[in-house]
This record gives sequence, C-alpha cells and structure tokens, in this order.
Amino acid sequence: MTSAAGQESLEVDLLIVGAGPVGLFGAYYAGFRGLSVAIVDSLPEIGGQVTAMYPEKDIYDVGGFAVIKGRDLVDRLVQQAASADPRYLMGRTAVDLSLPTDSSGAERDGVPPASDRSVWVGLDDGTTVHAGALILTAGIGKFTPRPLPAGVGWEGRGLTFFVSSFEEYRDKDVVVVGGGDSAFDWALHLPTVARSVTLVHRREKFRAAQSTVEKVRRLPVDLRIPANVTQLLGDGWVEAVEITDVKTGEASRVKTQAVVAALGFLADLGPLTDWGLELKDRYVMVDTTMRTALPRVYAAGDIAGYAGKLRLIATGFGEVATAVNNAAVAINPSVSLFPGHSSAQD
Repeated sequence: MTSAAGQESLEVDLLIVGAGPVGLFGAYYAGFRGLSVAIVDSLPEIGGQVTAMYPEKDIYDVGGFAVIKGRDLVDRLVQQAASADPRYLMGRTAVDLSLPTDSSGAERDGVPPASDRSVWVGLDDGTTVHAGALILTAGIGKFTPRPLPAGVGWEGRGLTFFVSSFEEYRDKDVVVVGGGDSAFDWALHLPTVARSVTLVHRREKFRAAQSTVEKVRRLPVDLRIPANVTQLLGDGWVEAVEITDVKTGEASRVKTQAVVAALGFLADLGPLTDWGLELKDRYVMVDTTMRTALPRVYAAGDIAGYAGKLRLIATGFGEVATAVNNAAVAINPSVSLFPGHSSAQD
C-alpha cells in the first residue's frame, strides 16, 4: 500500500531488523508460525556481516555442519527462509519507532490497539512498516573497519579490511595485519593461493583460537611478532610495507601487492540508541523471552545481551526462535507459545 505522502507503507505481522543468519532463521520461523514477515537491513546484500566480510570464512559451530563456508550458510538460510515468503527491504535503515502505550494494547494518539499492527517503524527512505512485533537481529549494528594508521590513503590501492574471495589473492604476496580470529582464518587459507603470506601482529599473544594459531604456525606463513606495519610503499598500488619490530625498533621491508588489515570493527547501533532500549556495553538487554525493555520489541543474536551470553551463531538461532514464539503470543494471545516440532508438520 502507499501512504498519502506517496511513500510506501507496508503491513506485516513481524518485522526483523537485520538480514544476517539469525534474522534469516527468524524469518523461516515466523513463516512456521504462520506470520507474515519483512526483513530490513542497511546493507545491500542479504547475509549481514557474514556476506559483507566473511563469505570465505569456514564456520565450525553450526549444528549439522562439520564446517561450512559463510556464503554457503547464508545461501542455505535464504532457501530455508523462502518458505515464509519474506519481504526483503535491503539498503534501508530503521530510524524511527512508535509503539503502543503498553503491552496490553491501549490506544494512544490514534494508534490502533496492539492486537493490530501497532508497532510502527520508519525507514530512512520514507517507507513505514506497520507490524505486530519487532525483532532486532542487527548483530553489532553498522560496522566500520578499525583503521590501519599507516594505511591512510591506501584503501582501494592494495589495502583491504577483509577477504571476500581468496581467488583475488592468487599468486600475490599478501601481508595480513592482526591477531584475532579473522586474521588467522585468512592466514590459514591464503597459502593455498598466494605466493607468500606474512602475518604481522603488535603483540606476542593472539586473540585467535589457539587451535587455529597452531595450524598457522605449521604453515609457510612468516610471523612477524611483536611488530607493526609502519608504512605502505608503492607507486599508485602498494608494492611493499615497512615492518618495525616493537622490541628493537628495527625496520625491514616486505614485498607485497595486498595488505589485509584485520584489526576489528567499530560498531554503531545508530538510531536504535534513541529508541528507549536498555543498553549495556552496546548490547540490547533482554529477558528470558528475548523481550527488550520495550513492549513488542525483541532482540536475538549478537545484539542481545544477558548474563552468561555466549555469542555464537548457534546461540542466535535458539534465541530468535524463542523471540518469534513469544512475539506470536504477543500478537495473538490465543495461540500457544510452543507450536510443536517442525518434524511433526505435514
């Protein structure tokens, strides 16, 4: 439908903010509960952070898969979610939120009772979504790479912040900067295509999983620790980096045509911080039903916070199923919280 102002107005039972793995599984589960669903995401492609940054990453902690590539996991989740016929609103950001006065559905300023679609979300393109409930699966929110101090002006000239395709690095000399899981995951796989791989980290200890560190140590990867990349060199495109030893201050040059700065990301929840949610250390706090401090607003996945939280994709799948089922009851109190097992369906 279209509003009087000419902007699109969409009505669904459930709106999910975040089209990553958890949001996609939530869309499937919404369909399982017989709910119409839309998914909004500021990124242009489905898959969230996995598609944007880690499509080649091996994922080991999803039940049923000994290992699965990020892009393959997203593809399978999209196929699964298709049964719910979700409406994808990609490249759009949720900016405004209007709610009923309370969870009982009392009318406020002309807003219909909560038994109707009284959760109103405005998007940055002027679209308004009217929903019965809202689930936030936005991960870490909008993310920007932590900059490499020596890399100013080199992005797009040999400097990147993540590996979207290993094939792009075939027969190249690659320098990876960082000591976390992403840096070591890439250092683990790049030797299969790259001519050489050098990993630079400013500390002697790493944040990456010890098992991955040990695998990398057994590969022909030149570990420069503790050290910093202090300069990128080249005419138009990077041709070498200067690496400075933290302890001795001695500098050396390493030939390279590609630098991957895996230094982590800065998270920004954006407009969500103005919605009245209870936030703690950038996480949206929830109760055991995955409900936030706001009526009919739930959260699941990395964005959700509570005591003892374990941030795994597998955890997010269970959380979003819990959120969808509780949202279903909030939308229609006559339905059961537990819908039965999917294996029992025709």
